[in-house]
Amino acid sequence: MKPADCEFEAEALAAALQSRWPERVDAALRAHVAGCAICSDVVAVAGAIDAAREGMGVAVPDSGQVWWRAQLRARREAAEAAGRPITAIQAIAFACAVGLLVACFDTASQWFQPALGWIASNAAEHAALLLATAAVVLLLPAAVYLAMGRD
Repeated sequence: MKPADCEFEAEALAAALQSRWPERVDAALRAHVAGCAICSDVVAVAGAIDAAREGMGVAVPDSGQVWWRAQLRARREAAEAAGRPITAIQAIAFACAVGLLVACFDTASQWFQPALGWIASNAAEHAALLLATAAVVLLLPAAVYLAMGRD
């Protein structure tokens, strides 16, 4: 039966993980690893793991930097969430301004007056046009708000 562990296993593992194997270890440890199956397996596996870790090139940031970035992200997200209602109010104000501009154009335009009178006198016939106009004036700000909320 083979022994389950070796007294030099920890030293061989430390040398392999610290990239000291085989050049910067004493000759006695090298001779032992050459003759011990357990230590030679430990050195081979630890060397492969260390080489794979170096090949990844992953650098883990320290905890303070991670916390700082999380705080910046939380502040940025809070500012975006606070700005959404403001954007919606601006869209509604823009729609009102366009409505006011149309009303001013209506009162100032000579050619528009007869057309508006004709539409008003035939409101029953033009209910679809009135509903479409009302939908654009009332639902456009809500659509803009919902579209801006998805960003």
